[in-house]
Amino acid sequence: MIIGICGGTGSGKTTVARRILQCVGAEDVAFIQQDSYYLDLAQMPLDHRRRANFDHPDAINNDLMVEHVRALKAGQAVELPIYDFKTHTRRRETMLIEPKRIVIVEGILIFAELRLIEEMDVKIFVDTPDDIRFIRRLQRDIAERGRTVDSVIEQYFASVRPMHMQFVEPSKRLADVIIPEGGNNSVSIDLISSRIRERLTNSAAAVSAGCGQ
Repeated sequence: MIIGICGGTGSGKTTVARRILQCVGAEDVAFIQQDSYYLDLAQMPLDHRRRANFDHPDAINNDLMVEHVRALKAGQAVELPIYDFKTHTRRRETMLIEPKRIVIVEGILIFAELRLIEEMDVKIFVDTPDDIRFIRRLQRDIAERGRTVDSVIEQYFASVRPMHMQFVEPSKRLADVIIPEGGNNSVSIDLISSRIRERLTNSAAAVSAGCGQ
């Protein structure tokens, strides 16, 4: 069962994904984030890397991400890339992700890639007001990615906001479920988690009865 969780930067996608993981059970869930699949910019000077547009679909190695989602769906383990956001490069080490009954795929641009959409059984869009998303991004980039306030603001106006309006916001119409207020909407998350558990239970019962062959 492939669950896609999309939404703008700072919308609370990761919080929603982790809440679902907790409700359903970590032993049944594999979690992959689109951020891991940013292209390695090691060949570029550092100042050029910092000016790259990280909010456009072309910034993502979608071929590898689609390959990994399909592999997990087929019951195969994958080596998840690890991306360093301070240097905008991919680390040498990887993280082994084992196939599970549920695969959660999270990212701002996952609904912009048709091949990913085709693999998803459930598509969730996390819808959070722009001002809240910007404040969250500002806090995160300063605390976790070594950015300055000015650089975050400059990037937001240069690429984050325009790319959100061009790619992320229109993709909302592809969602099966829209969650307002992100991880703070416990009612929506509980309902989705219950539905997932029910579907998994029904699927397991069908296979046990010989209906899945």
